[in-house]
Amino acid sequence: MSGVWGWFGGGAAQKKKDSPKNAILGLRSQLDMLQKREKHLMAQMEEQDAIARKNVNTNKSAAKIALRRKKAHEHSLEQTISQITTLEQQINAIESANINRETLAAMERAGEAMKQIHGKLTPEKVDETMDKLREQNALSEEIVTAITSNQIGEPIDEEELNEELEAMQQEQLDKKMLETGSVPVSDAIHRMPAVGNQEIHAKQPAIEEDDEEAELRKLQAEMAM
Repeated sequence: MSGVWGWFGGGAAQKKKDSPKNAILGLRSQLDMLQKREKHLMAQMEEQDAIARKNVNTNKSAAKIALRRKKAHEHSLEQTISQITTLEQQINAIESANINRETLAAMERAGEAMKQIHGKLTPEKVDETMDKLREQNALSEEIVTAITSNQIGEPIDEEELNEELEAMQQEQLDKKMLETGSVPVSDAIHRMPAVGNQEIHAKQPAIEEDDEEAELRKLQAEMAM
């Protein structure tokens, strides 16, 4: 498969993409080696310094040799520190450049994505679409108003409704007062029997009784004759 990608340039593209990564890895490996050398040279300098101090009064020749070695190690250490500084700067530069490249690539991909999302969308088309939406909303409001404002069938008499409502309220009030034992004055008056009718019905039995007495006395008088 790698051969196929190589034929079409895929291998070269991947190698180009990994180039900064490989360069950074190589520089870090070299930096690690130099840092180890730095520690070794510092240890060698301390060792030669100790030898020189030990022989400074007893063996000046050995002390001078130790100081020469220390000076050589100092020179090597300076070169090593300079190389370490150069490598660190180079690593930082490559990492920054690689980050810039990746950032730019991400921004380019984002731009392409936005281009695909927008497609042929323009401010003029957006304005046109919004105008159409406003027209449809206005039409919807007009339709709702037309439907709700026109009643189907004959209009309802509000006064008749009020009278019916009052009658229902009075009926409920009368029912409640009957349940509690108190009767409205209006109902009591309507339910009282008429005075004139009572007198007629009360006097009628008396008249009938007087007629019977008269007939009885008349019969007694006829029998006595």
